[in-house]
Amino acid sequence: MDGCLSSQRPGCLGEAQHTPGGWLDADKKRPFQEDGPRGPPRDSPEREPSLQSLQTFVPTDYTSYTQENYLYAGKKIVIQESIESYGAMVWPGATALCQYLEEHTEELNLQNAKILEIGAGPGLVSIVASILGAQVTATDLPDVLGNLQHNLLKNTLKCAAHLPDVKALVWGEDLEKHFPKSTCYYDYVVASDVVYHHYFLDKLLTTMVYFSQPGTVLLWANKFRFSTDYEFLDKFKQVFDTTLLAECSESSCKIFKGILKWD
Repeated sequence: MDGCLSSQRPGCLGEAQHTPGGWLDADKKRPFQEDGPRGPPRDSPEREPSLQSLQTFVPTDYTSYTQENYLYAGKKIVIQESIESYGAMVWPGATALCQYLEEHTEELNLQNAKILEIGAGPGLVSIVASILGAQVTATDLPDVLGNLQHNLLKNTLKCAAHLPDVKALVWGEDLEKHFPKSTCYYDYVVASDVVYHHYFLDKLLTTMVYFSQPGTVLLWANKFRFSTDYEFLDKFKQVFDTTLLAECSESSCKIFKGILKWD
């Protein structure tokens, strides 16, 4: 969360902030190092991926790959990113949500909890949730699943009781076919920085509602950049009983808990 976190280095904490969720001291989440170049400004809308993309993501220039290093739950986590795809980068909401999960593991009862991540990207949140003991299904568009799978296996193979699963998920499409409610129940649905400048926000909300069964808790972390982000929040509050769990005013990053309203 740049503002609370260093604006140039995802996962870096700046000055400790006193917020409802609480943030750890600066040095506790500082990456070990960074390799390779950084891309254009992260709030730029120019590289938006297509929701209908069915191609495997392969960078056209392998110098675009970087490795970011994080420390959560006492484990060093190495994430392979590429600046060529939104879905292959770690965003501020992900580091915020990882920190929240780590600080509230017992309260959330993550041990053996079934978690679905929507828009897992390079997989940092799913990795941390797995290390903390959850049974995780990480989902994203088909074009970034190769990089997601790589990061999940690399970071959980020897340190997670439950290896995370990886599935393709196109928001709002064939949900019952690929995730039948009769067999797919999740204690938590988590999402970070899935709301930004794109045209699929209604499908995203439909997907969040679909996976929210009785007893399911939705945890959504997001950096608020545009007026459309707040418009989505208003719609979110119409269908979910919403609680603000944590926020950083400097970075405009917030974490919400949502419980689906039932008629």
